[in-house]
Amino acid sequence: MSVLLLLIPVSLLLAGTFVALCVASIRSGQFDDLESPRWRVLFDGNPQGKQTQGKKETGK
Repeated sequence: MSVLLLLIPVSLLLAGTFVALCVASIRSGQFDDLESPRWRVLFDGNPQGKQTQGKKETGK
């Protein structure tokens, strides 16, 4: 029974910490754009036809 007197406040403190972290991440904009990261993986970082510095096309 005495263990419950320790575990209940610890669990409430832990739950409060997670809620505070969730609210802080929502306010900072972590969850604003949920669509584009899913599609960004599928596309190359460079648009087609443009070269990065140091790379040249061989013309073959």
